[in-house]
Amino acid sequence: MHDLRIALTVAGTDPTGGAGVLADSKAFHSRGVFGMAAVTSLTAQNTMGVDDVFHIPAEFLEKQLFSIFNDEAPHAMKSGMVATTEMMEVLGDVVKNHDIPFVIDPVMIATSGASLANSKSLDYLRNHLLPSAVNVTPNVHEAEEISEMKIHDESDVKRAAKIFIEEIGCRSVIIKGGHLDGDAADYLFTRDNELVLSESRVQTDQTHGTGCTFSAVITAEMAKGRTLEQGFRTAKNYITSAINNSPGIGKGRGPVNHFSFKGE
Repeated sequence: MHDLRIALTVAGTDPTGGAGVLADSKAFHSRGVFGMAAVTSLTAQNTMGVDDVFHIPAEFLEKQLFSIFNDEAPHAMKSGMVATTEMMEVLGDVVKNHDIPFVIDPVMIATSGASLANSKSLDYLRNHLLPSAVNVTPNVHEAEEISEMKIHDESDVKRAAKIFIEEIGCRSVIIKGGHLDGDAADYLFTRDNELVLSESRVQTDQTHGTGCTFSAVITAEMAKGRTLEQGFRTAKNYITSAINNSPGIGKGRGPVNHFSFKGE
């Protein structure tokens, strides 16, 4: 009987490896967790942008997830790009039937600015999927879409978080402040507490896949049985190192380095 912890990602592909299931897999493995993946969408993209997207039929996503859980259930799971309501319904059923930590990275806009999601799915995400997660990790733009308010500063972040928790019913939310001015601060809000982690901002455009990677590290830590706060602290240190040591791959917004962080 193995004792290796398992994390599952349900997300799209990036053929150049900087984001999506490939980035998640790198993050899982670099944190000592065995990674599994169910693919939601195929993208034609690189560091310069997204050229095209093909969404997997929801029935086939369901078959992928059935194959996984019928054999070996993961200890934690995350979702990234889940673009259609039908796929969200499939994912929601899986979450309902398996009592494991579930982290949502509500991927709607790529680092390049390209829209990756079907706008019709936003209501289902807000009303059904988000309340089922142990944590949600939107960046500022995604938080604006979901909370239906503009976020300019820390006070706006707090107001948006209140909407996530009190109106939408999320158990916790981490609003990533990478798009705000000043230091790079990320904000964890639960129903009882808040925690802000801040690092000096790195002046770089090598940030492709940061959101995927950040949420994947949290998922990996929770698969090991660590708390959300522990996962948040590790993910913050990990992503800071990953950005600082970005490998400079591609002609545009390059990926981060998934193998630079050596901390616990």
